[in-house]
Amino acid sequence: MEAISQWSRFVRFISEDGRELCGEPVDSTIDVGLALASDETVAVRVLNCSSPLEKGSFTGEIASIKKLLSPLSPEEVGTIRCIGLNFKDHAAELKAPIPSIPEVFMKPSQCINNPLDPVFLPSSAGNAVDAEVELAVVIAKDCKNVSVGSAMDYVLGYTSANDITARDVQGQTSQWGYCKGYDGFCPLGPVLVSKELLPDPGNLVLRTELDGQVLQDGATEQMIFSVAEIISHLSKDTTLPRGTVILTGTPSGIGHSYVPPRYLKAGSQLRIQISNGIGTLANTIVSESATQARL
Repeated sequence: MEAISQWSRFVRFISEDGRELCGEPVDSTIDVGLALASDETVAVRVLNCSSPLEKGSFTGEIASIKKLLSPLSPEEVGTIRCIGLNFKDHAAELKAPIPSIPEVFMKPSQCINNPLDPVFLPSSAGNAVDAEVELAVVIAKDCKNVSVGSAMDYVLGYTSANDITARDVQGQTSQWGYCKGYDGFCPLGPVLVSKELLPDPGNLVLRTELDGQVLQDGATEQMIFSVAEIISHLSKDTTLPRGTVILTGTPSGIGHSYVPPRYLKAGSQLRIQISNGIGTLANTIVSESATQARL
């Protein structure tokens, strides 16, 4: 499949003058999330499109990011497909058997959160909310019943995601959609890297830091099912619409596994990072009850 657009590293953002724009960072090496979290100016070459799913070309304009948005809107993403227990080291830390087929669950589109926006801890989620760094795959065109050999033809690009999980709630049921499905429980971004720039997603480094402490430090080489195998499995007699986001699993080191556990707390600073130009999600953790009390 030909590239949809000219970009290699896509961002969607609000400019300093209040316009919603799309483009590519001028600096090809900058970690957009970390730069903005440090109040640095990030210059972007503007595209004449409103989505990475559209064909677009550069307009010649340079704009600065005032607010960074998720690369795709919740409406474009729809239901988020997720794969659980897909890293050998993560299965080992949970003392779980290696799955023979991908473990599938889903998150609603309302989980999509912006790369630097707060993550609110719902009062109903308990006190054991956990972060999970995950490689996210974006589908470029509708696919159904695709083979492993042709699956990568349907990939638009890759970004980082945080599959936030309420562990107390998770322990109450065999289904994972609810404990992972709260509003804002999937920060996404900061940059969507094209598959042309990142032809091999099997050699990426994934990292989670909570208040400066490294929790997860893993690699996609630990994945049990490859990106191609996941797409092929999910598309069996099921259409994956263009814009679909697939979360491919998390490595070992989740906060739940530490003694004592390292859960998200109000005021914590969370950093979710993936290598090879994808960059860092930088979210502050906020108590939903405290926010409501100020209203």
